[in-house]
Amino acid sequence: MTTPALPVVTTVIDLRETVGAWKKQGLTVGFVPTMGALHEGHLTLVREAGQQADRVVASVFVNPTQFAAHEDLGTYPRQEVLDAELLASAGCHLMFAPTTDEMYPEGFSTGVSVGGPSEGLETDFRPHFFSGVAVVVAKLLNQVQADVAVFGEKDYQQLMVVRRMTLDLDIPTRIVGAPTQRDGHGLALSSRNAYLSEDEIAVARRLNGVLAQAGANAAAGGSVAEIEAQAARSLLEAGFAMVDYVAIRQAGSLAVFEGDQVDTPGRILAAAWLGKTRLIDNMAVAAVG
Repeated sequence: MTTPALPVVTTVIDLRETVGAWKKQGLTVGFVPTMGALHEGHLTLVREAGQQADRVVASVFVNPTQFAAHEDLGTYPRQEVLDAELLASAGCHLMFAPTTDEMYPEGFSTGVSVGGPSEGLETDFRPHFFSGVAVVVAKLLNQVQADVAVFGEKDYQQLMVVRRMTLDLDIPTRIVGAPTQRDGHGLALSSRNAYLSEDEIAVARRLNGVLAQAGANAAAGGSVAEIEAQAARSLLEAGFAMVDYVAIRQAGSLAVFEGDQVDTPGRILAAAWLGKTRLIDNMAVAAVG
């Protein structure tokens, strides 16, 4: 059976007209922001939004403000027609695919800065990143005016930043985190996996195992600092070219543990390089005892 074509809008005016009509009918609205190049991980978020609301909007927009000059904005995979087909198959009701000029018209000069969970980790290596994420997510949440928005836990620090921002700015959209989707070997699904060679994929699939072992060691009462250092060494031994960080933080705030043990629920997060591709992953860490 052929999946019906998904309606696509490219302007905020048309987006709000459709969403407004739904709300006049008393329907609730879910939202999933994406940068396209969709995979099963994204579609899981769409399905979750469909469980949370009557109608689902997904945006497809490669946001330039979260890329530095040396990063992969120009080569980031784009497949808008296929994305629309995939979204329709997952139960999405509307795709919002704005142009850069629609999102950042001439004279645009407003920024959004979030402290707290944005500090350290990704920010140490991509200082521009969360300011770009915050401004585009704030705009999208305001544009869609959804009741609920679903974000993947694979980008855990981003999820924490979005939650902090919506709380601080009184944005009424409820933020839901959905578990990371993985392939049969445990590799977190990511659009950037398409950059990896077959040999690199084999190495990438060892990332989750290293993190799982480190998390188990932390839950057993090991030293956080020693476990982080050992996990970084293990990634290099596994074949990763460079490790930006392996860090165990408090799950609710991403604050550093005051002692050297995981005395409250934690999260282990990592970023590492294979060739020119940077992979991130994370998983929960149980508190000691």
